[in-house]
This record gives sequence, structure tokens and C-alpha cells, in this order.
Amino acid sequence: MKSKITDQLNEKYNAIDQDAEVHLEGLLYSKPINYWDYIQTDALLSLQVQRTVFPDENVFIMYHQVNELLFKMVLSEMQQIATIENIDTETFTTKIMRISRYFDVLTSSFSIMKDGMDVEQYNKFRTTLTPASGFQSAQYRMVEFASTELINLIDKRFRDGFTMDNTFMNAFDHLYWQAAGKDFKTGKKTYTLSAFEERYKDEFIRFIKRYQDKNLWSKFKSLPKEDQANKDLISAMRHYDYTVNIKWVMAHYETANHYLNINGKTAEATGGSEWVKYMHPKYQKRIFFPDLWTEKEKETWGTDI
Repeated sequence: MKSKITDQLNEKYNAIDQDAEVHLEGLLYSKPINYWDYIQTDALLSLQVQRTVFPDENVFIMYHQVNELLFKMVLSEMQQIATIENIDTETFTTKIMRISRYFDVLTSSFSIMKDGMDVEQYNKFRTTLTPASGFQSAQYRMVEFASTELINLIDKRFRDGFTMDNTFMNAFDHLYWQAAGKDFKTGKKTYTLSAFEERYKDEFIRFIKRYQDKNLWSKFKSLPKEDQANKDLISAMRHYDYTVNIKWVMAHYETANHYLNINGKTAEATGGSEWVKYMHPKYQKRIFFPDLWTEKEKETWGTDI
């Protein structure tokens, strides 16, 4: 066994013109790995920087940081699907269900926010977050771009007459979440949206182009017809679509409603968005894989909860 490992090490380092003996000698001086160094615990626990003295603000910060880590896990799976040539249905199904489980965790975890913060504390520290907004999560926008074709993310008000002959820039300006920070009648954008675009728009356009024919929906439609009829894969795709665009969104919506709809008065979101119509799935009818749903299901999307 030892000789086989030595041979494999020599083969590995010879392939990159390196001396295996030198690398093995380095092991003599390296420290054993431990949990806290591997996970970078100290660095991770130093990333919570509050803007107020309210202890529940720390819950808010950490919860959103956990979300971003899960989004990163989702994007890793999506990248694998995108780069696998001639992906088989078993692998595709496995990856989709893995992504769905991440969103299952995200959905169920909203109880941490909904039941884990004092309402009075939240409504005090949230004012210090203005004009930041949850729609500024760049990773989540990338999850959407990697999930479906851009036409399915166009604002519902413009989608029916919209053609993808338009430029990426024009399509970007009509994405559904623009409604959270833009008056489409005047074209005026809030600072929240303008700052978000200044930071990420160029990166988003590059990402959209990269996933134009490699997003989950395009990859599915490129499969042989018999694979597209695979019941397990269709079930996995539908589960993911419903989980992200209804269950997770509604968990978010209900949490926002818990804190922002007090005594019948609906507070404005920190980014200034009309969050009720922006978030609720029945208004935008965001559907990643529209051909996998019946007309009746699409018509009642987000209303049967």
C-alpha cells in the first residue's frame, strides 16, 4: 500500500513538474490540522458588527450570514450542473434535490427570524439599516439567473409582450425585482437600487451571459426527449420551483408581515419598496420551469397557500 501511495504522489507531482520529495519533506514541518483552524472559527465569529446596542440585531445579522452561506452552497451545485457535459437524469435529479434541501433549510429557518427577535427591538434597530434591503443579496440574484431563462424573471407587467431579442441591458432593467426600487412610469430609481446596480450590474450581466444556455431550465430542455420525460427529474424540478418561488418566498413574506404589519398599518421596507406586492408570488408569478406546470397551476400560482 505504501509503495502505491508513493507512486501516486510521484505521478501527481511529476504532472506539474514538482519534486514529490520536497513536498513530503514539507509535511515534516507542517502543523496538524484542527477544527477551529479548518473552519476559521475565530474569523467567522468576528464578522458580526452591530450598528445598535439591541442584542436581537445580532440574531438578524447572523441569520442573514447563514443565508448567504447556503446561497453559496446552492451556486456550487448549479455550477456543477452547468459544466457537466451530457448530464444524465440521475445526476441531474440528485443535484436538484440537493439544492432543494438547502432551500428547505432556508424555508424552515425563517422561524428563527419570525419568533427569535423582539418586535420592539427590531423596529428600532431596523431604522439604522436604511437604505439597505434584502433584495440586494447578489448571490440570490445569481441563484435566479442560474435557475432559469431571463424571460421568466421579467416583471409580470411586461413579460407577455417582452421578447429576448432585446439587449441584456434592456432585459436587466425590466427584471421583476427592479419593482422594489424603481418607478417604471418615470424611470426613477431609489438610492438602494442605484447603489446595488453600481456594485453588481456588470458582474450580473457577465453571469447572465455565462448561464444563458447553462441555467437549469436550459440544461433540462437540452436533454434528450426521453430524459425530459423522466418522472423523478420532473418531480425534482417541480419541487425546487415550488420550494423557492412559493414556500421560501412566503416564509419570508410572513416574517416581514409579522414585524412590519402592526395594528393594521404596513410599514415601509428599509429600502423603500412596496414589499407586499414585490414579495408575494401571486403578483409576479415567478416560475423557473413554466412548461412543467399546467395552465391552472400557473394561473393560481401563490394563491393556494
